[in-house]
Amino acid sequence: MKINIIKRAREVLDIEAQAISLLKKRLGKNFVKAVELILRTKGRVVVSGMGKTGIIAQKLSATLASTGTPSLFLHTAEAIHGDLGKVTGEDIVIILSNSGSTEEMKQLLPLLKKIGSGLISLTGAPKSILAKYSDVVLDVSVKKEACPLGLAPTASTTAALAMADALAICLLERKGFKEKDFAFFHPGGALGRRLLLKVEDIMRTGGANPIVKEDKKVSQVLFAITRSRAGSATVIDKKGKLKGIFTDGDLRRHLESDKNLTRRRIAEVMTKNPAVVYKDMLAAEAMRILQSKRIDEVPVVDKNMRPVGLLDIQDLLRAGLI
Repeated sequence: MKINIIKRAREVLDIEAQAISLLKKRLGKNFVKAVELILRTKGRVVVSGMGKTGIIAQKLSATLASTGTPSLFLHTAEAIHGDLGKVTGEDIVIILSNSGSTEEMKQLLPLLKKIGSGLISLTGAPKSILAKYSDVVLDVSVKKEACPLGLAPTASTTAALAMADALAICLLERKGFKEKDFAFFHPGGALGRRLLLKVEDIMRTGGANPIVKEDKKVSQVLFAITRSRAGSATVIDKKGKLKGIFTDGDLRRHLESDKNLTRRRIAEVMTKNPAVVYKDMLAAEAMRILQSKRIDEVPVVDKNMRPVGLLDIQDLLRAGLI
């Protein structure tokens, strides 16, 4: 059977978009109650499901854990074969099930009540046995699946995923979860580097950071830059405060018009009042400054405008921020 592929794909997206749109009309006291119930729990959030819905449950558990809410995934079928021992009376259990009436569910629910854990359900059947045992029911029912046979979970899993995300994000904001908290749970990879790495962690110091006084000759400054294998030198006054920077670009510009450049005082040819970054600034923010100003190197200063390091675009590259 031939079909218009693009037309059918659009129909699938329309069905799933409608499934999510209908969820907005169902938000109310129960949703607020679910968020508050999770906030008050002294234990963990145990998220359970099986099949395609179980995959959505795993995603919700992972999202909660990564945003500061201790959580674990419990396969509904495995729960009645020993894994129920993971659940305590101080936990909140969230069960995702479209039908809410599987055989495993019928065995599991009385046991959860015996343990004493709270129960939140995301179900497409608000009158199911799962709903009857739940402290809070979130209705994620859909008018129809995108599957033409009505068999493969499509719109129903999309609705469950969207409701789960809404729950996790509202919980995140209700807890006052901040970027620094997020970084704590994501220390690895590019995301962790962007959120945790500071300028002082990667800046050049000591011999790799040429700092010269403003009365030095250009020839002396060039020697300092070469010795440090840097692309610039930071210029300071007698009190040690930043006055300017002398870069390869400054050298090229002045060489064209000044044959006596090497005998000039560096204060006469340096770039005055250069852009700076602070040592306690996030490296990602420093990178944005370098990119916006289209420069390759920038002095790193403390709160008193005293140079403490040098940051080169190559340092950011080696740190994996570019």
